[in-house]
Amino acid sequence: MVTALVAALAGAALLTAPDPASAARQDTTAATATTTTTSGAPGARGGSVGGVRAVGAARGAPAGPGYYRGRAFDTCEAPSLAVMKAWRSSPYGAVGIYFGGRGRGCPVQRELSRDWVASVHAMGWRLLPLFVGSQAPCVISTAKRPFALGNSPWSQGTREAGEAVRAAGALGLDASSPLYLDIEAYRAGDAPCAVTTLSFVRAWSREVRRLGYVPGFYSSVETGVRDIEAQRRAGTKDLPAVMWFARWGRPALYTETVLDPQAWTPHARIHQYAGNVSEAYGGRRLLIDRNTMDAPVARVAPTAGLKSPLSAP
Repeated sequence: MVTALVAALAGAALLTAPDPASAARQDTTAATATTTTTSGAPGARGGSVGGVRAVGAARGAPAGPGYYRGRAFDTCEAPSLAVMKAWRSSPYGAVGIYFGGRGRGCPVQRELSRDWVASVHAMGWRLLPLFVGSQAPCVISTAKRPFALGNSPWSQGTREAGEAVRAAGALGLDASSPLYLDIEAYRAGDAPCAVTTLSFVRAWSREVRRLGYVPGFYSSVETGVRDIEAQRRAGTKDLPAVMWFARWGRPALYTETVLDPQAWTPHARIHQYAGNVSEAYGGRRLLIDRNTMDAPVARVAPTAGLKSPLSAP
C-alpha cells in the first residue's frame, strides 16, 4: 500500500475520535462465539451484502472476530520486535502485516514468523493481515503489472484464497481472522478490466469465507472501492466483508462519499488516509501508511514456550 495512488480529498470530513494518545488502544476484541454482527447496508440499497458475520456460533467452533477502533499503520516489511516494542509509545494500536501473495512489494519478510506474530500480539498490538496476490489486468503501478490476472480470474481467486488461508494458519492467525486482499489502483473506466477484477475478488472472498476466515478488501476509492460499492448496491453476492479504502487526506472513516453511509458498518471499515510518511517513536524510525479503523483484527493462536516480548532488546 505504500505505493498506493494518491487520490483527491474531495471534501472528506475529519473523523470524530478520542484523543490520539488514548484512541489507539480502544480494543474491543472481546467478541465471543455466540456474537453475530452483520454489516454492509442494513435497510439501504443492496441490503446487507458485504456484511461481517462472526464465524462459528456452534459449540466448540472458533470464536468470532474481535474488533479494534483506533489508529493503525502498515509498512512494507514487518519491523523487528525491538521496533515494535519501541512503537508502543506511538498513537497506533494496530499494524498491517503483508503475510502472503505473489504481488507483495517486500516478499522477503525477515522478521515475520509465528513467534513474531505471537510476540507482538502479546505486547498489545492488534494485527491486520494483508494478502497481495494477483492484480487487475489494467493495474496502474508498473511494479504490479507482472502479477496481472490471466484468463481464469475465478479459478485464480479461489486458488489464491487457499494460499492465503494456509499462509495465515502457518503464522498462527486463527480461523475467524480477517484476511485483507490488496488490489492496487487500476485504470478507471476500463469495463472489461473491472469485470475480470471483480470475478477474482468475488472468488477469493467466497473461498476465504468458506474456509472460515473473514474476507476483507483494500483498494483505491476511485477504482476498486467504487466498483465494489456499485456491486453491493446491485445486490451482488460474494463480496468482501470489510472495506479498507485509500483516499489520502484527512481521516474520513464514516464520511467517505463513494460509500453509502450505512455500507460496511458496524466494525467493517478502515481508511488509509496518508502514505509514505516517516515517523519515529522510542528512537526507531519507520516509513509507514497511516490508517484509522473500526474493523476486525486477527485472532492469534497461543505459542507454547514463547519468550516474554517485553524482554526484546
